[in-house]
Amino acid sequence: MTTRRETGSSGGAARGGPRTLAEELRARPDGALAALLRARPDLLNPVPGDLTQLATRAGTRASAVRALERLDRFALQAAEALAVAPDPCPYGTLSALMTGDAPGDPRIAEALPRALATLREQALVWGGEDRLRLVRTVRELLAPSPAHPSPTGLGPTVAEATAGMSPGRLQQIIAAAGLPGTHDPVSAVASLTALFEDRTRMAELLAGAPAEATTVLGRLLWGPPYGTVTADPAPHLRWLLDRGLLLPASPGNVVLPREAALHLRGGRAHRTPEPVAPELAPAAPHSTRTVDATAAGQAFTALGAVEDLLSAWESDGPLVLRAGGLSVRDLKRAAAVLDTTEEAAAFWIELAYAAGLLASDGEVDERYAPTPAFDDWLHLPAEQRWARLATAWLAATRTPGLVGSRDAKGRPLNVLGAELDRSPAPEVRHRALALLATLPPGASVTADTLLDRMHWERPPRTPAEPGTEDLRTRLARWALAEAELLGVTNRGALSAPGRALLGPEGEAGTKPLSDAEQGACAVRAAALLAPLLPEPLDHILLQADLTAVAPGPLKRPLAQVLGVLADVESKGGATVYRFTPASVRRALDAGQTAADLKAFLTEHSRTPVPQPLAYLIDDVARRHGRLRVGAASSYLRCDDEAMLAEILADRRSAPLRLRRLAPTVLAAQAAPDALLEGLRAMGYAPAAESAEGDVVVTRADAHRTPPRTAPAPVPEGPPVPDETLLGAAVRAIRAGDLASTAERKPVAAPAPAGGGLPRTTSADTLATMQAAVLTGAAVWIGYVNAEGAASQRVIAPVRVEGGFVTGYDHTADEVRTYPLHRITGVAELADEPA
Repeated sequence: MTTRRETGSSGGAARGGPRTLAEELRARPDGALAALLRARPDLLNPVPGDLTQLATRAGTRASAVRALERLDRFALQAAEALAVAPDPCPYGTLSALMTGDAPGDPRIAEALPRALATLREQALVWGGEDRLRLVRTVRELLAPSPAHPSPTGLGPTVAEATAGMSPGRLQQIIAAAGLPGTHDPVSAVASLTALFEDRTRMAELLAGAPAEATTVLGRLLWGPPYGTVTADPAPHLRWLLDRGLLLPASPGNVVLPREAALHLRGGRAHRTPEPVAPELAPAAPHSTRTVDATAAGQAFTALGAVEDLLSAWESDGPLVLRAGGLSVRDLKRAAAVLDTTEEAAAFWIELAYAAGLLASDGEVDERYAPTPAFDDWLHLPAEQRWARLATAWLAATRTPGLVGSRDAKGRPLNVLGAELDRSPAPEVRHRALALLATLPPGASVTADTLLDRMHWERPPRTPAEPGTEDLRTRLARWALAEAELLGVTNRGALSAPGRALLGPEGEAGTKPLSDAEQGACAVRAAALLAPLLPEPLDHILLQADLTAVAPGPLKRPLAQVLGVLADVESKGGATVYRFTPASVRRALDAGQTAADLKAFLTEHSRTPVPQPLAYLIDDVARRHGRLRVGAASSYLRCDDEAMLAEILADRRSAPLRLRRLAPTVLAAQAAPDALLEGLRAMGYAPAAESAEGDVVVTRADAHRTPPRTAPAPVPEGPPVPDETLLGAAVRAIRAGDLASTAERKPVAAPAPAGGGLPRTTSADTLATMQAAVLTGAAVWIGYVNAEGAASQRVIAPVRVEGGFVTGYDHTADEVRTYPLHRITGVAELADEPA
């Protein structure tokens, strides 16, 4: 077999096939090179100088791993089969490894050319159909080894497993297998390999195997192919060891050789080839009207959650931890404010942060607070506010699902912490939603069905630990849950606004969107959402039990005033507000009067103001401000001497350390704010006053951070280049390749050692340039720029004057001017470049 392979290799060379990957890339058209750079954008950083550099970079381990991670399951299975096939491998051999000896699934034969074309396009495979070669690094990554078993479950070949075995032991094995003796180990290995690859003779050999031996082979058949044996193996194991069906791998360990395993498998490299992506069979159809309406309701709830959270943090935001992020206690408080779970609260916090509405204020006692962008966001229509949140969510690499877990060093991951970025998150979100977009409107699939499809498109390279899921699977599950919370999907189906976010109809999620395209998609999504959102109301319903019912969302001015005057008791389809002495006092502290509050309620209530509520407002207003607290250290004054006496006699005032200064004035050693809180706790309604004696409006100002930009997503590798960059890169690589491979006429001066830049005298350089201008020929030059960087270029000179040469630079694909004193040498090309 070895001799035949060598003959095939010679024949391939004789037929003029490419000898290296660089040669194959050189023969590809520009469109194919652009497709390679588009599929593997890491090859462009920086732009390779020529095709040899491009081929070398494509074969580096980091780039090869990244390319393998982006293959679908069947293309990866084809690469894994090539890794266990002879090198080079004819197409027929690869096809046999995928289909097996018996006629198999016709879809495999149909899909294999596509998979091979994908591998070739991404420069993972090269060579003609009769001489397919995996890039060396890819073969090393996928080939079986004891440390890294192959996904095929195959082990080493007979030649690899017997390397280092004594010649005498080899002769014993082939004799036990019924083969004639040989004169050297090489021919012995070839004889044993030929036996295992011969289906007829191998079947005859196994027909005499003990039943227990067949059972052992069955256990090792699909991998892992390694097992352990004792120093005195059982007779059925001894039978296998004597005939080479189990070969020693290390002391106490044996391995099933690859050729024997392929015979037992019927020639198949994989137990279950998967040539076709799993179908996304809809689980349950829903009415599009129901899906869109319910998703719109959830979108409105999302807006309320973000607004409530940031409104609660605008006066007293939580502290930033020393290591960054939000404490667990503050997360629990946020969940209580939003009346939701901690997981959902973490999502809303991270969403506000990703949208640029929340940040740290950068003060000495650093706190989280809304940004100035929050005020602008509040004044947008509801549909535009939602579109901004949804767009930020799609692009964010922040992953709130990780909150509560631990990093590699065992440290907990907190909300808003620095360790929550996961680069694959945006791509996983986009792909999950794009797959839903391929279904008919209103149709949904189960999460497991969707994950099966995503696993086929991007199979995990490293299996997760038992009982856990790989990162991309968890990201997909979180994406589906977050899309439901945000109203992008509902009941597992994509809503019309969510579909619009992904791109134009028919192209949703099929290609990356530019910023302008994403903005246009957000506008379309907002337009589709607008008619589905409830119209804000300008009225409430007052009830006799000191409550008010808002039968729907309220207009912003009404909601803001009512939020100060009353406390939210319950939320849902309708919001219930409760009036209490504390809430009424809060409104009075904000500068309102009793008459203002009654007028406001009369104007916006569809029912008359109940008498109990009017009495409550009058009673609190009558007592509000009778006591005045100032900043002496502090003091308390009141025109009612009896009330001051009552306060002094109350034992609850002892912590305030009050003493009478005058019949209507008490002094306290407590601070003014502590004195206010203490008196309110005793049931009084004091008011603060200024140094001039005026009542101070004590409403806390809304705190904002300095202007902040939204956090930039952490990209997963370099971005996909646009067509302009691809075209320029291909032209530069072609020109550089021309400069490095064009045949050159010998120069008068000897070439430098190592094949460096040409060296000619200044006179020879000038003469050659002037001759090239007259003949229109292209020349090869060595050039050193102002920074001292040396390069070689192919130029077509058009003018030489004033110590400069001007010409068309094939490397840069533009006309350039070079100082003659920086040109180290020049040589004419043997043939003019095309």
